[in-house]
Amino acid sequence: MTESRDHPLTAIRVRAAAGDPCRGWLTADGWTVPVALGRGGILANKREGDGGTPRGIFRPLQLWWRADRYSRPKSLLPTRPIRPQDAWCEDPSDRRYNQPIQLDREQTGDRLTREDHLYDFIVEIDHNAAPRIAGRGSAVFLHLARPNFSPTAGCVSMTKTSMLRLLRRMSPQTKIIIG
Repeated sequence: MTESRDHPLTAIRVRAAAGDPCRGWLTADGWTVPVALGRGGILANKREGDGGTPRGIFRPLQLWWRADRYSRPKSLLPTRPIRPQDAWCEDPSDRRYNQPIQLDREQTGDRLTREDHLYDFIVEIDHNAAPRIAGRGSAVFLHLARPNFSPTAGCVSMTKTSMLRLLRRMSPQTKIIIG
């Protein structure tokens, strides 16, 4: 990726790797990095729980980050720290489906504060956001990859170095093209 910081990225492209639908490549401005994809590969008809990474064109909405672990990263995206009560609603029968929610200590859900480092940096994208359709998939993010790049539940994951480099030039106008 050209390191010109004076203009945001217009597009990021994500495609599956040849021979492995759970691995892929993210390309932005001539720079290409490996990514992990959903265990279901890239799917045009994304459904809740199918493990697929949705095919389509999306926009980044905001960056969530673990302020208790890292200083605020440089980014053109709206940014907010992750708090212990922050979670994501993945229940299609809940009116808050595919939205951030707050959970008490005794409640269960997809908490954004994880013991591992996968959610240390999360880019929320507009998949199934306007309108939100129950069962069409929730919590599809760009986030950090496991060390072995094992498949995600439907997200696109990458190394911390790649994420931080991408964040410096990703803006709300950047198109994320998956497929």
